[in-house]
Amino acid sequence: MFPMGYAFGKTSDLGTTIASLFFFYTIFERYVPRRLRARVEKYTHRLLGFLSPYIQIVFNEYTGERLERSRLYSAIQSYLSSDSSKQAKRLQADTLLNSKSIVLTMDDYEEITDSYQGAKMWWVVGRIVRNDSQNNFYHWRGDGERRYYKLTFHKKHRELVTDLYLNHVMEEGKKIRIQNRQRRLYTNNRSDGASRYREKMWSHVSFDHPASFRTLAMDPEKKKEIVDDLITFRESKDYYQEIGKAWKRGYLLYGPPGTGKSTMIAAMANLLEYDVYDLELTSVKDNIELRKLLIEVSSKSIIVIEDIDCSLDLTGQRKKKDEDNEEEGDQEDKNLKIKNVRKEVKVDKESKVTLSGLLNFIDGLWSSCGGERLIVFTTNYVDRLDPALIRRGRMDKHVELSYCTFEGFKVLAKNYLRLDSHKLFETIEQLLSETQMTPADVAENLTPKNASRDVEACLENLVEALETAKQAAKSKAEEEKRKRSIKVENKQRQTSSKDEEAKEELVGQSSTLKN
Repeated sequence: MFPMGYAFGKTSDLGTTIASLFFFYTIFERYVPRRLRARVEKYTHRLLGFLSPYIQIVFNEYTGERLERSRLYSAIQSYLSSDSSKQAKRLQADTLLNSKSIVLTMDDYEEITDSYQGAKMWWVVGRIVRNDSQNNFYHWRGDGERRYYKLTFHKKHRELVTDLYLNHVMEEGKKIRIQNRQRRLYTNNRSDGASRYREKMWSHVSFDHPASFRTLAMDPEKKKEIVDDLITFRESKDYYQEIGKAWKRGYLLYGPPGTGKSTMIAAMANLLEYDVYDLELTSVKDNIELRKLLIEVSSKSIIVIEDIDCSLDLTGQRKKKDEDNEEEGDQEDKNLKIKNVRKEVKVDKESKVTLSGLLNFIDGLWSSCGGERLIVFTTNYVDRLDPALIRRGRMDKHVELSYCTFEGFKVLAKNYLRLDSHKLFETIEQLLSETQMTPADVAENLTPKNASRDVEACLENLVEALETAKQAAKSKAEEEKRKRSIKVENKQRQTSSKDEEAKEELVGQSSTLKN
């Protein structure tokens, strides 16, 4: 053993050496010209490369001029998650959709080891904060950070790593990511006019909507048709590649409010296990920003634009229709339509998204940036939409969601009351055929209002509501008939009055000529 004084002496010498190195490095950074410093660093790295038997590969989160996150980076992150929980001392935790499973990943600057076919590798995750002098926008996130993984291995394993190991990491990472995937509901952030590259375009929350096609109140045959179409789309990657089309499909859901359009979207997402991107067009500044949003959308996703007829005045035709209809409505309808037009004018000033930009978004060159996507439009008034927007090839499948039918009612009765049959079903079937009530209103009447969950009371409430709606519809029809009769009488009176005035004018002219 060495004497204690010898050990302290060696420690002191090491500290002095390290301090000297730091001092000389500071002098080198401060006083050596930048060009000369770059040359020295270049040859120093080259010298170290000759002396070191190890090779390093860096995998950046965003690389080159690509506008999307590196898939390889994401795969590495997923691949290393299992080893991270066993080796790393500092970890980052995230929860999955069911709030029971936890995914652990390496914290910044942590290192873990991996082995493959007898070869040993070292992985490090790092983060660099941008200085004011660094202006390479393509390599930096909007928050001024650059994240990366660094792989180190012995040079004798070069071919093993480049030919086999990285492919292994990619495939295993994809599998793990699918298993641990937490589905999300995204919404686009309102543009603040900032010009920073890669500003945060989307915000998200966990998507855990319970809707399914089993609980959807609609005709069983129609439901089966939609489910088959969705499953066929999900499994048709090679087919879309073969026919030369982007792997996407458009759905147009239309019908009165309360008929289940949003619930249908949630059921579609749950069936396919896709993320949902709820796109608010009025928050999009222009067509360029719309393209950026599309680029940020991942595969296995549903892009939703709800109430497309109210989002933006994309054609200029709706205002003309409103102005024409104002002459036919009463004063209350006029005031409401004027308010809507003013609202649309205000929206147009905020957003410069055009019909051409939207069409390119869903069916143009930019629509091919990514795959396995559904684009869903919803509207209450399909006749207000521009035909170019909803033609086949853009909105491939049109689904009408109308008022509740007896088949839909039976689904709701099963869901809410656990009933397959009841003596009141025949009465309800008759009333549903004579009046119009949305599935949302039917469901509300079937919802128990107390702890006893009285089935009889719920069905009686529905019968009463249907009879009330039937009477209201009858009264409304009679009132509209009366208004039309009054309007016809007024027109006839105006015509008669004009005829009388014309006759008097002719008589007056004749008297003048005789005199």
